[in-house]
Amino acid sequence: MIKRIFDICFALAWLIFFAPLLIVVALLVRIKLGSPIFFIQDRPGKNGAPFRMVKFRTMIDARDAHGELLPDETRLTPFGKLLRSTTLDEFPEMWNVLLGDMSVVGPRPLLMRYLPRYNVSQARRMEVKPGVTGWAQVNGRNALSWDDKFAYDVWYVENQSLWLDIKIILKTFFVVFRRRGINSEKAATMEEFMGS
Repeated sequence: MIKRIFDICFALAWLIFFAPLLIVVALLVRIKLGSPIFFIQDRPGKNGAPFRMVKFRTMIDARDAHGELLPDETRLTPFGKLLRSTTLDEFPEMWNVLLGDMSVVGPRPLLMRYLPRYNVSQARRMEVKPGVTGWAQVNGRNALSWDDKFAYDVWYVENQSLWLDIKIILKTFFVVFRRRGINSEKAATMEEFMGS
């Protein structure tokens, strides 16, 4: 209950304070990337229940001759890279926090197709709500291997507390400012998780 109250207060204050910036970013996305402004996708929430996560769009909708989307490396524009490096693309996720689908702090929501690929230990990350930021994000972000990322997520599940959440939020500002761990060495964001 305390975590939920904290989430609501934090997300509401964040959205109000950054409202002018959100409007500017939305306009820039519309001008530079076109419509839609938001990227909305089903992601697994607590216990794997799907929810609609909302972010600012960072990629163009470029497809090959067969209608298949081109690789992320091709579709991610310089403007999109800027949004990702500053995490501005994730600001709208605070709306998901208000709705109760996400928490400010928790394991990052990955893709629905990953759910059957988790082993028993990795699946423990689903015991809590996904977060806008998390323990893995402040300890390497996308530069981590999948095994390390999941290890950090499970550690958070086993050690979560309000004080730990505050510590992670504060560390997040330093990580974002330094712009480290934004991308994997093998992909524009993070390579596909195929299971252990």
